[in-house]
Amino acid sequence: MLTGGTALAVVTAAQQDDGYFTSQAETFAVDSYAITSPNFDVGSDFKVPTGVGFDIATLRLQATAVDSGRDVFIGIAPQSDVDAYLADVNHSELRDVQTTPFRVDYLNVPGNQTPGAPVDEGFWTQSASGSGTQEIIWKPAAGDWSVVVMNADASPGVAVDLAAGVHTDLLGPIAVGLLVGGGILFLIGVFLVVVGAIGLGRQLAPAPRTPGDAAASPQPPAFGRVNATAPITPPMGAVAVTRAPASVSMAESLKPIYPAALTGHLDPVLSRGLWLVKWLLAIPHFVLLACLWFAFIVTTIVAAFAILFTGRYPRSIFHFNVGVLRWSWRVSFYAYSAIGTDRYPPFTLARTDYPADFDVVYPERLSRGLVLVKSWLLAIPHLLLLTALVGGMSTWAYPWRGDDGAGSGGDGVSLLGVLVVVAGVILLFTGRYQRPLFDFIMGVNRWVFRVVTYTALMRDEYPPFRLDQGAIEPASVEANQG
Repeated sequence: MLTGGTALAVVTAAQQDDGYFTSQAETFAVDSYAITSPNFDVGSDFKVPTGVGFDIATLRLQATAVDSGRDVFIGIAPQSDVDAYLADVNHSELRDVQTTPFRVDYLNVPGNQTPGAPVDEGFWTQSASGSGTQEIIWKPAAGDWSVVVMNADASPGVAVDLAAGVHTDLLGPIAVGLLVGGGILFLIGVFLVVVGAIGLGRQLAPAPRTPGDAAASPQPPAFGRVNATAPITPPMGAVAVTRAPASVSMAESLKPIYPAALTGHLDPVLSRGLWLVKWLLAIPHFVLLACLWFAFIVTTIVAAFAILFTGRYPRSIFHFNVGVLRWSWRVSFYAYSAIGTDRYPPFTLARTDYPADFDVVYPERLSRGLVLVKSWLLAIPHLLLLTALVGGMSTWAYPWRGDDGAGSGGDGVSLLGVLVVVAGVILLFTGRYQRPLFDFIMGVNRWVFRVVTYTALMRDEYPPFRLDQGAIEPASVEANQG
């Protein structure tokens, strides 16, 4: 409804200064005495309401003689009167008009009589005659009607430029109604989406831990598995430490490089050819993710207003949005951006033991001012770099030829896409996924998801300009403040 209302509003605003939608003038030429329109029947029940205060429909026809030295006649009259006037008179009835390319088909009606001058007849409902452009304006009424175009002196050989226009005041009220109704339905839809996201987010919230809980000291996850209850900072035995000393003292601890953790464990054994059809197998996920990403956009906008006024990201919405990103990462890791596992992704927003996982530390407070500039202005450097890595660093052109002529087009080639295809081809012929290539691909994906986390307003920390490669998140060492 919103789309229809917007379209009608644009159409209404596009009416010309004189208030009519007018077609382009085209030339109509025949050797007979007259050009007539097909009979158009305005139903007997058709009545133009009176006293409504606006124009429902008005038709305007304009005719200009091709030969400026001749006078032209245009008129509209009941079909029965036109038939009587042109009885046994050679005239041409319009049958079909094509616009691209312009072509007119006529039905030639033979006759031996010469008609009288049309201006001398009194049955015309509306008519105009003379040199230059002649115009008639007619409000539709019930009956059978026909339009006649002739030379004013009733001579044979009619050649005129014709244009038609229509005016109606109905489009404005209809557009307003559609916009109002569509807006109400849209708000209801947004409300339902947000309520649904909040409900799902509450189910995804991690359970609070109490002192002495055995689960508070998670063990390192098994290879290819992710501990669904563990915090996103990997345990000591499962992290890649940057700037790691020979030994880490008790006064030092591991700190994640960025509070958004993306992991992906390469299967020890991968099918050689399954990657060729994984995108096809993932279609059910793509359909669901299209809906989830619509909800993600809506809830992110809601969260932006919440942060702006309260400085907090609604916790349930946060967990829902993280779940959408997690689901997206699992599907991309399986199907197209890493092809690192043959295990089919689960249909869930929650953390599982799937080889690919994503999580973000919930921020207790967020800057109110940054919410206005994070998603676009501050992220521009990252977006430019990621455009080269993911969106297409080069283009190739190809020629094409169609009915409207020849031209050329092009497509972007992303570095990530090329690397994944190279990895797939190597896997196809050797049965092995090259570990250095996998680590680099993981670094690109990790960078992408850090930037998405930042632009989706989930964290205030600016993403680092670095490719942290490998299956798990690296961590840096910092001294504890005792």
